[in-house]
Amino acid sequence: MMRTATLTLAAAAVLALAGCGDTAKLPFEAGTGPNPQLPAPNKTLLPTMKVAPATGWQDTAAPTPLPGFKVTALARGLDHPRWVYTLSNGDVLVAESDRPRNAEPKPGGFFDKIKEKVTGLVMKRAGSGTPSADRITLLRDADGDGVAETRTVFASGLTSPFGMALVGNELFVANADALVKLPYTEGQTQAGGPAVKVTDLPASFNHHWTKNVLASRDGAKLYVTVGSNSNIADYGMQHEEGRAAIWEVDRATGAKRLMASGLRNPNGMAWEPDTNVLWTVVNERDEIGSDLVPDYLTSVRDGGFYGWPWSYWGGVVDTRVQPQQPEKVATAIRPDYALGNHVAPLGLAFSSARGMPEEFANGAFIGEHGSWNRNPPSGYRVSFVPFIGGKPSGAPREFLTGFLSADGKALGRPVGVALDKSGALLVADDVGGAVWRVSRAR
Repeated sequence: MMRTATLTLAAAAVLALAGCGDTAKLPFEAGTGPNPQLPAPNKTLLPTMKVAPATGWQDTAAPTPLPGFKVTALARGLDHPRWVYTLSNGDVLVAESDRPRNAEPKPGGFFDKIKEKVTGLVMKRAGSGTPSADRITLLRDADGDGVAETRTVFASGLTSPFGMALVGNELFVANADALVKLPYTEGQTQAGGPAVKVTDLPASFNHHWTKNVLASRDGAKLYVTVGSNSNIADYGMQHEEGRAAIWEVDRATGAKRLMASGLRNPNGMAWEPDTNVLWTVVNERDEIGSDLVPDYLTSVRDGGFYGWPWSYWGGVVDTRVQPQQPEKVATAIRPDYALGNHVAPLGLAFSSARGMPEEFANGAFIGEHGSWNRNPPSGYRVSFVPFIGGKPSGAPREFLTGFLSADGKALGRPVGVALDKSGALLVADDVGGAVWRVSRAR
């Protein structure tokens, strides 16, 4: 009891002093695009912490779209909605989820425990750290007005569910500890049976617990993201086995192989429609300043290694990681496109002319959850990166904003993004407890 109180007091003191971290010296745009500026690391005594306290939306308030678009709340009052998925009949599934309830404590000594306490306090202030609802909710907008009039519990008793993928009559769900499947028949408002395990996924204390799943075009393979178990292998590589990676899973047998590695925390995945190449968004490392390291959007090569933890942006060595691995760094792939420092990209969906005007018909929508360790804050928006010929072709554009108030409070934080059956954009907002629908104003 005394040790817990001491840890809490020490953590609170560190949090109160967190303003001793640095302030960005470069404009935000310097950390975006195919050739971001990469200044020297700035490792301060205390990591930069600039937390936007989570407040949620008041009454009917909502985020702000670009001119020519409108926003409706497909649903409000959800419990930490993290991910959205559109079923074949147009129904929308929402994963209501937070960190696993019974996650193992992290290893380490007294100072590691202080760091863990600080992280917990930061996450709580930022709107996370609540008991996970562990369920998937189904939303149905039968009359097409952008507001779901039907809301049912599709599945419950899951373990911090996140990504979803429907293949035939099976709905695959990426739990924090396993890939599972649920029987589904079109039009059902509740899963047709209990969850069945397909394969285990790396779990333990789950520093990055969110796991996503995407089916191949033919449905034979499933691709699953697994984030790292720390910032830069802080507790040793033995706790990173199978992590910071994308796995390929055989749908029929559950057998899996490592497809790509060195991706610190990949989340959103999508197939680029012109080339059918797999793309993902990745949260990069922390604690070397507000101007490092850019989070990114990248195509994924089969067998590719992307640097983590030994390097970033290809071959830029992170000297904090010991022992060094120059042979590994020499093979590290440089990402395609930087999204900015600490924006925390989680959601990824490629656009479609079906629901978007020409200006936004070819490119990637990205849910940027927002920083807690950059001064000034970054992210807290849905951005759009235009594509031509299967590659990014211009600067990121703000598509949906207003999640961060003028006085620095988080009214909401976007996470998963998906297109609905009409091609409108759906956005899961965990702090705001809502799913927003962004469509053309007519």
